[in-house]
Amino acid sequence: MRPSAGSPANHGNHSEQQNSNAEAASFKPLVMIPPRTVPLLHDLAVHMVQSGHQQQLLKTYRDTRSSVLEESLRKLGVERLSKEDVQKMQWEVLEAKIGNWIHFMRIAVKILFAGERRLCDQIFDGFDSLRDQCFAECTGNNVSMLLSFGEAITKSKRSPEKLFVLLDMYEIMRELHSEIESVFSGKVCAEIRESTLGLTKKLAQTAQETFGDFEEAVEKDATKTAVLDGTVHPLTSYVINYVKFLFDYQSTLNQLFREFETGGETVSQLATVTMRIMQALQTNLDGKSKQYKDQALTHLFLMNNIHYMVRSVRRSEAKDLLGDDWVQRHRRVVQQHANQYKRTGWGKVLFSLLD
Repeated sequence: MRPSAGSPANHGNHSEQQNSNAEAASFKPLVMIPPRTVPLLHDLAVHMVQSGHQQQLLKTYRDTRSSVLEESLRKLGVERLSKEDVQKMQWEVLEAKIGNWIHFMRIAVKILFAGERRLCDQIFDGFDSLRDQCFAECTGNNVSMLLSFGEAITKSKRSPEKLFVLLDMYEIMRELHSEIESVFSGKVCAEIRESTLGLTKKLAQTAQETFGDFEEAVEKDATKTAVLDGTVHPLTSYVINYVKFLFDYQSTLNQLFREFETGGETVSQLATVTMRIMQALQTNLDGKSKQYKDQALTHLFLMNNIHYMVRSVRRSEAKDLLGDDWVQRHRRVVQQHANQYKRTGWGKVLFSLLD
């Protein structure tokens, strides 16, 4: 496992992204049809219902408005993608598409679907069941097209760099949850609400599984990158950057853990996950240290890498989660390796003097 273009260092500042998203989240209501036309359409709808042409009205409205919504989404750049389509994409392309999808979800829910709901409410005022059915049928396929990308992401091959974009996607679904419940209210829209909630849960599940994959990948990493002078290994800096970046997502992670809560504190769950990742890294470093034939380099390598871990934790939010006890215990480990390094190094010097 090696740092890639999708590594945390290249993902951007999540706090800045959240601020940018918050600014972009203020949308003006969209005028779907000229206001003076709406009363005329309402009168026409009343006349058709009273004349017994309710089904014709439903079909005409559904076909017309559904195609308008579909065209609006296509102009935005929304496309229906399968798991296979996603799997073939280069990471940089996929990451950009995920960023676009998050933006599209906001626009669709806050502007397009909300505007369509207002229009339906006005045209079919007084015909509640017909109003809800028309809205559900003209938006259903378009919602499905939007969600298909998220579904494809959850089904595609998992990898460590995908964790942060999965959390971004999970965040937007959580953010839009109350608006989706409001816009798609009513019994007829129940399936749409369930599909959006289903995607939210799948994103949470996939993110949690990716966590587990990352921990396992760290422990089993078998890269043969040589660190000849016993300095910090690339894996160490990558994992530490990854862990530090997780803390930009603390509130999201706590919410995600609540999805699978079994009675424990969510903060302790995050601490447990972080500790397991750090332990997996230390286990891997112990294995890599055995590649050195010189015992002095073995201790120097472990001293440098564990010191890097301790120093990084002390300077980040990870210290509050892992606790001062973790820091002190690992500082003692660093000191032990430093003493062993000195003892082994001086032993070689004394041995050479005796020759």
